Amino acid sequence: MTALPCGERAVRCLLGQTIDRVPYGVGLGWAPWGETMERWKRETGNPHLDLGQEFGFDGSFSIPAFNPGITPAFPWMLLAEDAETITYRDERGITKRDRRDGGSMPEFIDYPIKTRDDWERFKAERLRLDTAGRLTEDWAAYRARLTQSGEAVQVGWFPYGIFGTPRDLLGVEELLVAYYDDPEMMHDMVDHLTTLWLALWEQVAQQVQIDHIHIWEDMSGRQGSLISPRMVEEFMMPSYDRIVDFARRHGVRLISVDTDGDCRELVPIMTAHGINMFLPFEVQAGNDILAYRRQYPELGIMCGLDKRALAGSHADIDRELDKGARMIEAGRFIPGFDHLIPPDVPWENYRYAAERMKPICYGETAVR
Repeated sequence: MTALPCGERAVRCLLGQTIDRVPYGVGLGWAPWGETMERWKRETGNPHLDLGQEFGFDGSFSIPAFNPGITPAFPWMLLAEDAETITYRDERGITKRDRRDGGSMPEFIDYPIKTRDDWERFKAERLRLDTAGRLTEDWAAYRARLTQSGEAVQVGWFPYGIFGTPRDLLGVEELLVAYYDDPEMMHDMVDHLTTLWLALWEQVAQQVQIDHIHIWEDMSGRQGSLISPRMVEEFMMPSYDRIVDFARRHGVRLISVDTDGDCRELVPIMTAHGINMFLPFEVQAGNDILAYRRQYPELGIMCGLDKRALAGSHADIDRELDKGARMIEAGRFIPGFDHLIPPDVPWENYRYAAERMKPICYGETAVR
């Protein structure tokens, strides 16, 4: 079969269609945390280490330059600092405390919306469609770049989701309470966000063919979804239905959801509403991609290999790569680890995994 462009290969793979080979080194499942990358640069002695060049990773999706979020952004503001941490307000209006060495997730302290009045003011000032500068892409140049790179066009990513974005506006505890205390505000919030995004995507679709819509939620923990299936249906699925309708009208083939944690409650609901791909299937939260493949044979799956194996032995890594090989045989799977690679992973182990995965993706061998 003639070699496919990298974006078309990724889309077809996840849809279970004929491909020349499986995408290699694509996406979240091969990307390191910043601290991890700094470790690898020290261990290799290469301050300019580039993983794509090092291993020949494939491209996949390209996101055009447009701003579907808070515009104008909040000015970044330093609030306090000491020898180990800095406290600041970021561009989304979220107050955080972060370690200077970047060695952990930040501590979230405060959020921009606390009341209905806050939301109405925020919506009017920072979530308007007609705000200048939302679409900044040079479309002729962008189409030329796509022709050269072979990437597929994607809209949506962090921090844009029907649960994910409101969580970042209110904070998770306040959001969960607001579903009960002010459901009208929550319906208005997700409806307004969806209207804004669809209007922007419509403008993108006039310039290029959109291949992939990605929805970032991060709405599960080890115990499952942070809200009940009934609440998912009530507060989220009307927006999902609007997104899926847009996708069908514009020939968008792939609609994915990114959520951490145990997503067993979410997959059946969201697939029933037209979602056809999920990631990253964190193993430590109880996800087993082989079990998902058996239960949902038409679901596109990315990631799902246990990243903790990368801090272990070569035998530990081989067991995960073997799982990846079996998933490849089952189809609709792009192999990768189940989140960003943590800083306890040595360069030698990552190199071993990447080099062993390449012939599996290329159909040259399988780990057994």
